[in-house]
Amino acid sequence: MTIEIEPIFNEPALVVKNELTSLVIADIHLGIEWDLYASGFSIPSRMQKGLDRILGYIQSVEPDRIILLGDVKHNVPQISWQERDELPYFLRTLAEHAHVDILPGNHDAGIEFLLPDGKDVQLHSSRGTVIDSVGYFHGHTWPAPELLKVEYMIAAHNHPTIRFTDPLGHTVVEPAWVRTRLKKEVLQAHYSSMDLNEDWRNPQVFIIPSFNELCGGVAFNESLEDDLLGPIFSSGGVELDNAELYLLDGTNLGLLKNVRKLHGPKKDRKGRRKGQK
Repeated sequence: MTIEIEPIFNEPALVVKNELTSLVIADIHLGIEWDLYASGFSIPSRMQKGLDRILGYIQSVEPDRIILLGDVKHNVPQISWQERDELPYFLRTLAEHAHVDILPGNHDAGIEFLLPDGKDVQLHSSRGTVIDSVGYFHGHTWPAPELLKVEYMIAAHNHPTIRFTDPLGHTVVEPAWVRTRLKKEVLQAHYSSMDLNEDWRNPQVFIIPSFNELCGGVAFNESLEDDLLGPIFSSGGVELDNAELYLLDGTNLGLLKNVRKLHGPKKDRKGRRKGQK
């Protein structure tokens, strides 16, 4: 079968079809409200609202698997009372509709203690895994070697966005999809025990925007490699200049290198334009 990968219109969720139909969601960050409360911001829990959104996806897509691509929970290193209360219920509800796969992210420490008993929930390695011929990993670690041997890889972690700035300096930030490829020569230096020429299929990489709107994100049109999160990104192992950008409504913004030109020169962390002393 031909693998089909399609975003859900106006939503930060993917549908992947091969032998199975998979619903893919990343960076849910359950429990972020507790963290914000500890910082002085009182926001009611949005867990049920997020769960209802996902149940709507499930009703529409009827997936065989629900793949949670990391950072299901928010607080690290501890587990908050909110997460202890909400996360088992959240996962139990999803597992009533389909098998649930969790690819843990950097915020998911201790999530193994919150999995519901007797439910079809599987916790995978933080380095990712291949499910139905597609590679999945959160992005905070180097991916497992088997992920380099597939045609498609799906990652998260950076919460990709695009920042639009008008002539008066007002800005709007929109979540975005990123579709790109890997740089084999960079990866070969890290995976020195492998011969990438043997099984290399030049995989397409899809980077998923964050499901939780409270998390913010990385403005890819203002970022260079060392601004991105995760070793495969910051090492230059992901092609950025020729990455294709899409808004949630399907608007194709074109290649990242051209969107950067529209935005203007990149500034460094001191606010100076690149090349300026």
